[in-house]
Amino acid sequence: MTASPTMSALVVYEDSPQPLRLSKERIPIPQPDKTQVLVKISHAAQNPTDVQSLDNHACGEGAVLGCDFVGEIVEVGSSVRRYAKGNIIHRWNLELTEMKGETPGLGAYSEYTLADERISYPVPGRNISREQASTEPLAAATAWLALFSKDYLSIDRNQQKGISVLVWGGSSSVGLYAIQLATMYGLEVITTCSPKHAELVRSYGARHAFDYKDDQVVDKIKEVAPTLSYAFDTIGNPESSPTASRAFQGETGSLCTVRPGKANTEKVTSGTRITDVLVWTSFLKDHTYGEFKWPKGVLKPSHSKLRQGLDSAPEGFQEYRNGEISGYKIVYALDYIHSLRAGVAFSYPIVI
Repeated sequence: MTASPTMSALVVYEDSPQPLRLSKERIPIPQPDKTQVLVKISHAAQNPTDVQSLDNHACGEGAVLGCDFVGEIVEVGSSVRRYAKGNIIHRWNLELTEMKGETPGLGAYSEYTLADERISYPVPGRNISREQASTEPLAAATAWLALFSKDYLSIDRNQQKGISVLVWGGSSSVGLYAIQLATMYGLEVITTCSPKHAELVRSYGARHAFDYKDDQVVDKIKEVAPTLSYAFDTIGNPESSPTASRAFQGETGSLCTVRPGKANTEKVTSGTRITDVLVWTSFLKDHTYGEFKWPKGVLKPSHSKLRQGLDSAPEGFQEYRNGEISGYKIVYALDYIHSLRAGVAFSYPIVI
């Protein structure tokens, strides 16, 4: 009997009573069903949820973490029509919904993974590198939902004149996409970041950028946006949401945080409506995707910091824990040849 082909992957491993850790293992290569494709991954981008899932035991032993990836299709399911072998695609995996329990091995920290043709996207042949494309899926989807979904800030895209939105943490990957998407619809974006990133966030479309550590940051935001009633907190630490809420007109407004369970929002102003954006809800298999459409235009990808190989993932996770990531997203290159390609921006519509 022929042994099933295997691949190298970073697997969640438990050394009880020690914390969970990542272990490089050989596991079976997953096989696509009729609507899926098998992808050989070249780049995997690190997201905060990867580290949080490990540290908070959100995924059990045997899971393979990693949401965002880019790679080449090497096998196509029987019903797939959008793609063929050799196509380069990117997408994000339903890490917390599909990988906890029944279907381990679908994460991006592996040599191969599966992608559903309905929620994956082709990478354009020019103007963007694979490294840059890997930074887009989860962060951009999170920003879109937070700003415009009826379950979150629910900003009316057809009545944008005179509307301001505060993006707290504009130089984060999610923040940079939120700035661009809000600007595309004519919203006036006020953001916070470290002074060293002020020009960066302005180049992505922010009208005003303030130092989040400035003792007068609330007063400065109120001065430029006296009618502010929307805020998107892309950081979610104990200070960010409470401080952002104090910038609302009359301290009354809607705030969306990226922290699950509305964590760290206990001290927001009493007039603040709080939501927490959960990007996984947009791609559950029984959902209709037609309600949400990306606008045509140009989205600049996040700045990336390239690391070579999955062996460097533990250091990348610790870099996040130490709070050292600022103005960039870590990307792991599994295919070193393609990491040498350069790119600037991409322009294409996505339907989710």
